[in-house]
Amino acid sequence: MTDYTPLDAWIDAHFDEEVRFLQALVRVPTDTPPGNNAPHAERTAELLAGFGLDAEKHTVPADEVKDYGLESLTNLIVRRRYGKDGKDGLTVALNAHGDVVPPGDGWTHDPYGGEIVDGSLFGRATAVSKSDFASFTFAVRALEAVAKPSKGAIELHFTYDEEFGGLLGPGWLLKNGLTKPDLMIAAGFSYEVVTAHNGCLQMEVTVNGKMAHAAIPSTGVDALQGAVGILNALYAQNAIYKNVTSEVEGITHPYVNVGRIEGGTNTNVVPGKVVFKLDRRMIPEENPVEVEATIRKVIADAAAQSPGISVDIKRLLLANSMRPLPGNKPLVDAIQKHGAAVFGEPIPAMGTPLYTDVRLYGEAGIPGVIYGAGPRTVLESHAKRSDERVVLEDLRRATKVIARTLTDLLS
Repeated sequence: MTDYTPLDAWIDAHFDEEVRFLQALVRVPTDTPPGNNAPHAERTAELLAGFGLDAEKHTVPADEVKDYGLESLTNLIVRRRYGKDGKDGLTVALNAHGDVVPPGDGWTHDPYGGEIVDGSLFGRATAVSKSDFASFTFAVRALEAVAKPSKGAIELHFTYDEEFGGLLGPGWLLKNGLTKPDLMIAAGFSYEVVTAHNGCLQMEVTVNGKMAHAAIPSTGVDALQGAVGILNALYAQNAIYKNVTSEVEGITHPYVNVGRIEGGTNTNVVPGKVVFKLDRRMIPEENPVEVEATIRKVIADAAAQSPGISVDIKRLLLANSMRPLPGNKPLVDAIQKHGAAVFGEPIPAMGTPLYTDVRLYGEAGIPGVIYGAGPRTVLESHAKRSDERVVLEDLRRATKVIARTLTDLLS
């Protein structure tokens, strides 16, 4: 039986260094949009070099980045090969994304300060998912210092496109043949191992009317009034979606949300154009093509009820759901075994209503799971809200679980 005590002890001895590494990552903003994330990749590579880890820098061409709506993007790959150049045994990839949504309002801590208060480290991306830049890096360092694997290989994939769907992050690395691991672990939370997740369809809807002076509104066509009818029709779908349930534990039913709306020119003008963006979450059992067709029909039918209104619909994102691949069992078994030992409680395998760029590995035939440093729920982490934080003990223990898991997989 493997004795994991020396592995755990190495992580404990270097944990202050791991926390400082995470603080340094948090202090370099990666707000997406605007998506100027190449500077963070440069800083990450510099810090990794200090640990003796050489990071390949894969810069996405500027025209591709601009067309995608971002400013700069460099993905990193760290390759560690053991034994005969890593050719014997498995290649395991560990992926975490550095891009995040902008901080927004309501913070009581500096979103880029990396402050530690009452055992938690605060800052944008501390939970999702710069914490797993740290957990994955230090798990690999512990593995090499203590377990000294004699076969297989590990790759660290640090990417910067998850908020926009991952096509220029993992998708770009896979498409260009820069990686083809046997298994992968993606950034996640500590109290469950995720094997499936929702898909996501995002669309921009432009409602066109005709501007007019508010004193003579009959000479115009109110785009806002038309948009209200469309929005009511979309929100009515949520009542229908409650009857469309998933068989995956942790995932309930589909839903639609309108997250942004803008339009009009002034208070004394009948608005001639309103634009809103919607987010439709899809359970794994749904067909994305059918979902998009239905949403488009709901919008078109509602617009037809408002004379003079026309709509333009643009798809912004179509992220497929993640379904479990049979080959992920060694990952699930190892993480559950070590998670139970380190955290002192069972670690269930389940789905999540989030969508991630992990699905792109699955679509390439690479079995994977989501696991990393974080609380029991997204709500507790404050991800995408003010005062995002990670509990440092979760970071410490998740690093041990990952290091132990890698030891098993490469032994």
